[in-house]
Amino acid sequence: MELRLLGAVLALVDGTVVDLGPARQRCVLAALAVDAGRVVSVDRLIDRVWGEHPPLRARDTLVNYVSRLRKVLVAGAVVRRSGGYSLQIRPAAIDLHRFRELCSRSHTEDDRRAAELWADALDLWNGEALTGVDGEWAEAERARLHRERRDAESGLADAVLRLGHGEDLVADLSARVAEHPLDERIAGQYLLALHRAGRTADALEHYRRLRERLVDELGTDPGPALRDVHRRVLGTDPGPAPRDVHGRVLATDPGPSTPDDPAVPRQLPAPPRRFVGRAAELSALDRGLGGSAAISGSGGIGKTWLALAWAHRHAHRFPDGQLFADLRGFGPGDPKQAADVLADFLAALGVDRDHQPQELDARAALYRTRTAGKRLLVLLDNAATADQVVPLLPGGDAGTVVVTSRNRLSALITRHGLRPVRLGVLADAEARTLLQDVLDDTQAAAELTALCGGFPLALGLVAARVSTHPDLLRDVVAELRDLGVEALRADDPNASLPAVLSWSLRHLTGEQRRVFGLLGSAPGPDVDLTAASVLTGLSTRDVRAALHALAEASLITLAAGGRCGMHDLVRAYAATTAPDGPEVRAAVDRVVDFYLDSACAADLLLDPHRDPARPAPPAFGVRPADVPAALAWLDTHHAHLLAAQRSAAAHGRQRTAWHLAWALNTFHWWRSHRHDDLAVWQVVVGSADRLCAADQVIAHRHLGMANVELGRREQAAALLNRALVLAEEHHDGTQQALTHHALTRLWESAGEYGQALEHARHALKLFRDLGQAAREAATLNTAGWFLACLGDHDTAREHCLAALALSRRHRDPDGESAVLDSLGWIEHHSGHHEQAVRYYREALALRRALGMTRWVASTLDHLGHPCAALGQADEARAAWCEAVELYREQGCTEDADRVQREIDELG
Repeated sequence: MELRLLGAVLALVDGTVVDLGPARQRCVLAALAVDAGRVVSVDRLIDRVWGEHPPLRARDTLVNYVSRLRKVLVAGAVVRRSGGYSLQIRPAAIDLHRFRELCSRSHTEDDRRAAELWADALDLWNGEALTGVDGEWAEAERARLHRERRDAESGLADAVLRLGHGEDLVADLSARVAEHPLDERIAGQYLLALHRAGRTADALEHYRRLRERLVDELGTDPGPALRDVHRRVLGTDPGPAPRDVHGRVLATDPGPSTPDDPAVPRQLPAPPRRFVGRAAELSALDRGLGGSAAISGSGGIGKTWLALAWAHRHAHRFPDGQLFADLRGFGPGDPKQAADVLADFLAALGVDRDHQPQELDARAALYRTRTAGKRLLVLLDNAATADQVVPLLPGGDAGTVVVTSRNRLSALITRHGLRPVRLGVLADAEARTLLQDVLDDTQAAAELTALCGGFPLALGLVAARVSTHPDLLRDVVAELRDLGVEALRADDPNASLPAVLSWSLRHLTGEQRRVFGLLGSAPGPDVDLTAASVLTGLSTRDVRAALHALAEASLITLAAGGRCGMHDLVRAYAATTAPDGPEVRAAVDRVVDFYLDSACAADLLLDPHRDPARPAPPAFGVRPADVPAALAWLDTHHAHLLAAQRSAAAHGRQRTAWHLAWALNTFHWWRSHRHDDLAVWQVVVGSADRLCAADQVIAHRHLGMANVELGRREQAAALLNRALVLAEEHHDGTQQALTHHALTRLWESAGEYGQALEHARHALKLFRDLGQAAREAATLNTAGWFLACLGDHDTAREHCLAALALSRRHRDPDGESAVLDSLGWIEHHSGHHEQAVRYYREALALRRALGMTRWVASTLDHLGHPCAALGQADEARAAWCEAVELYREQGCTEDADRVQREIDELG
């Protein structure tokens, strides 16, 4: 695990950035990380996170933040110690501590080694420290770290100047002088650097202006050290050399003022002005310093900016120069030929064009000869293929090559040892940072960040439009929301996202383009190999080959299990390239049916006693082997199933939309996806007039139950009563019974247990008359529960024990777990606490095994009460703490707060 504080606050586990949650949760990690290995008291943590005015429940919130951090960090990273918490991680795994260790070592080394250490320390910075963390402590810590960085920059400049160099420092020192105009140490370094670069007149003019400003603003002349540097630049006083703050002699001998060696090329374009983030990628490039790298990613993702930002940060490591070429692999023109690039490079290295060989191989051989043994950086931007790059690789192993391409360039990685660096979208905090210079409207910035999805080119285009016409901000947001990728089209192809993306299609076959277009129309955030095969009508082998080609072109990403993902803007562009309408419609219908058939099979495993959504599903869907496999498939494909249902409804396939809502119902109930359950049934009821009577009853009943779960009793009552009327009109006994059972939940939510019991008895009679034993068991349990709520524990126990026997006889573990939970409640309220604990633990084991997250939380909530009654405070606290965590994950805030109060009262 690695932690980053010198920039955006990030954690990398196994090289992957993990989600650290909201700003205050990241602040907790930062507050622990600055004191890694030491105990930070709870009071101090609260002060660092909230300042002087913490919320009333700050300690509880802190515990929750720590709990969530533990889930995403490596095991044992955050530990509880007496009075506080400690981050147990090697200091070297935190960039701040590495920075301080390198700075400390630099004071004991000779100038050459010190310069390297200072440079290594400064390379760890990736922007403003603690980006994304707010508050008084964060601001104070940020200011302190800024001062440490400033000292390190001065230390590096002193070491480089003492070594007789300095001309390469002019640009950096110019920026630092502008930021700290009255800092005499920086000013002295700037004078020497200007003089070394042959700009003595500029150095003397800067000294004159600084002296006037010091007199005007502070009423003082420059100090002795700066005056001495001035005299040495003038060459009028060879007196004693000044010393830096560590007592070392400053490099005040400016040396001869000679122009740069013309054979040392400095071809890097200017660094990107608004580069943000990319901590993990910069780290990957840093770790391989001295080797070469191939940066790949989709068009407009920021490959060139990353390469230039890194190259400028490390330019001092390449004293023999930097070569740069835009290979134009993707763009409006033709790709650049390697022979032409070699001619430019050799000319930059001092070889006259008239004396260069004409043959490509001979020219490449001369280039390798000229570059062998040189500490040279070669940046090859926008490459199309590995063949275009290979002749441009320098000779020997002293140089470094950085290649950027939309293609992965696997041949360079496997044959020439370049390290792959894959580039994705910016994190939300980084994207907001990119926009903050031009946007004062935080709400609009947040919406733009979401609409652009962290895509750097899209963010840059939006920022440029808003900075030019700030009064059109709302119009830009509305256009992007309504038009998507088309809102980013422009006449200039280089400033048009659709045009930039279109260049990636240049090297694809017709079949690969067809697959790309169909993927843009697929429902859901991504597709797996099986779904892609169904969508495209291709064999698994053929679709796999097409997906690999698209991944090679950085148009899609391939994850474990063959999952294929696309950025939302790329997906929107892909849809514009799809084949004609009927082919797309047929492809989408195929994949929707595939998702439906698979969901039906999974649903029958979760509830074998439930009526199937389809009497006989076609055989081309996935068939999970058991309940855990069914839950795993539904968890993985939940978003696809929701999108498939919306797609079916949009294309007039109401019956399919109904089937998908039905197939998802048990899963939604088990996993507490309450809002999703509401959404799918709203889609169905919105066009219920096109359904048969039974399906209309079911739709109204389930939408009513979804409203009950979300506390919308008025809407629920109207829907459930409508469902009952429809069932009675069509003399459907099963639907009448099920609707009566649903009405028990409505009356229970209102605290009307007597009314709830009446509906339970109606349902029980109907199920018995219909001979539906599994549903009879569930309704017996429901009646027993309401009898217990009304205080009739003995009759309640009889009902529930009968329900338990029926559930076990019909092998219904879901129903059995519900009965055991009811029996636990009955025994606890009858004073039989030990028996209650046994029932609850049995219910908990079943519900955990079934993956019923929603009901695991409820049973844990119940379990804590008999444990507390028995004096088992630790067991009660453990049950309730887990319940609070699960309730919060499910969005059940009121339940979480109620159980938290139980914990507080427990002491």
